[in-house]
Amino acid sequence: MLQVTNVGLRFGDKELYKDVNLKFTKGNCYGIIGANGAGKSTFLKILSGEIEPNTGSVSITEKERMSVLKQDHFEYEEEEVLNVVIRGHERLWNIMQEKDALYMKEDFTEEDGIKAADLEAEFAELNGWDAETNAEKILMGLSIEKDMHHKLMKELTGAEKVKVLLAQALFGEPEILLLDEPTNHLDFQSISWLNNFIMDLENSIVIVVSHDRHFLNQICTNIVDVDFGKIQMYVGNYDFWYESSQLALQLAKDQNKKTEEKIAQLKEFIARFSSNASKAKQATSRKKQLEKLQVEDIKPSSRRYPYVGFTPAREIGNEVLEVHNITKTIDGVKVLDDVSFRLENDEKIVFMGDEIATTTLFNIIMGEMEPDSGSYKWGVTTTQDYLPKNHNKFFDGCEYSLVDWLRQFSEEKSESFIRGFLGRMLFSGDEALKEAKVLSGGEKVRCMFSKMMLSNANVLVLDDPTNHLDLESITSVNQGLEKFPGVILFTSHDHQMIETLANRIIEITPKGIMDRKMDFDEYIENKDIQAKLKEMYS
Repeated sequence: MLQVTNVGLRFGDKELYKDVNLKFTKGNCYGIIGANGAGKSTFLKILSGEIEPNTGSVSITEKERMSVLKQDHFEYEEEEVLNVVIRGHERLWNIMQEKDALYMKEDFTEEDGIKAADLEAEFAELNGWDAETNAEKILMGLSIEKDMHHKLMKELTGAEKVKVLLAQALFGEPEILLLDEPTNHLDFQSISWLNNFIMDLENSIVIVVSHDRHFLNQICTNIVDVDFGKIQMYVGNYDFWYESSQLALQLAKDQNKKTEEKIAQLKEFIARFSSNASKAKQATSRKKQLEKLQVEDIKPSSRRYPYVGFTPAREIGNEVLEVHNITKTIDGVKVLDDVSFRLENDEKIVFMGDEIATTTLFNIIMGEMEPDSGSYKWGVTTTQDYLPKNHNKFFDGCEYSLVDWLRQFSEEKSESFIRGFLGRMLFSGDEALKEAKVLSGGEKVRCMFSKMMLSNANVLVLDDPTNHLDLESITSVNQGLEKFPGVILFTSHDHQMIETLANRIIEITPKGIMDRKMDFDEYIENKDIQAKLKEMYS
């Protein structure tokens, strides 16, 4: 068990949180959520002992081992990959080093023999004979193939190093596992493997910070909400937390409904989620907790959600976009090779594959880059708007306030009109007078969505639109795009956004494109498609 008692933390005059009392128990997975800057990662550091709270304490059951996903990607540059993973179990690793040192001694004494026997017994007790095999299984589950296991860490890419450090945290089935954004840099197959791995940790406490809603929904039995100085724990996964808090907020505002009607509606909501929970293999614990949930445990959230809504000025015709044999080489590397496809007017297409390839394609069809060969043609009824992955050119060196920044892109120039669109993305009052050049990454993306809502385009091209956004903004963007009646071309690392939005998948590979009209889950689970993709990437 991991227990937090009366914990409080301040940075100077700023109180991050106070009087935090929580209990984390075995067999459960806890998702920590909160706005950017709320202190989620800091709270993980308090749990791990890296940061000492100003008040209160954190205690763990004696002899329970805690494992933490490390963030320093350069800590083990001169070490072999497999050894870095086994280091995740510090005691086991130390025993292995002590054994090796003893057996290498030329003057091996009787005392050394007794010591070696003790070490061998503890080594066996810690399942040391299977250590390399288990480490290899975890690495391969995360798509680090066997030929890389004896390479030095400095020979790996940044994304590969992240996977090795994740494997290190997972190694040895720790009793307490702390993971800060574990799905960053993982492909969808690796995330799926990680889902299953965590769900099989029946005797562990897993605590995760993540912006990946699908991941949180799959693995979490509880949500820990860091909100305005408070940290509170709720039963259920992310969707249950979100929908229940929104329902409670709606019912609190409804003055006409009698109390008993509100209670009945909340009970029906709990029962519906409880029955759904049983469909997931992780959810036995979650289901039991939901069934015990009391109506008074359902509370409205104080979170503010942006409003994202797009209104096309005209209906789109049958001809949307035709791409013919586009080829492009960048810095001597061919990133697009003879790419062709045609879009129809009822499609929302996710583009997958190498990020340079998808970004290059979007830049070409939006007129920001010329292809080496090939052509594209937009339909005459289409109007397009583009959210590029790199949008710094819209903000760098800009002396405008946000009101004046957005006014550049609007036919209607009145301040009240402009403030209305900024307010949708939570820039109200003095926030709307901030200088555009000082915005954070997430604030810039929210401004870009304000701009896009002004455009009334019927085709939206979005390159990783949820990058830098918090969960509230991601949820709102997802909902707004689902309701959009036009055509969407997008890339994303967000499983839930792709699954709820895309009705067509185009994956750009070194050996052509894979083009399928199907759901995303079906696409990644289809063995024939995945086998074919493996060939196309080889």
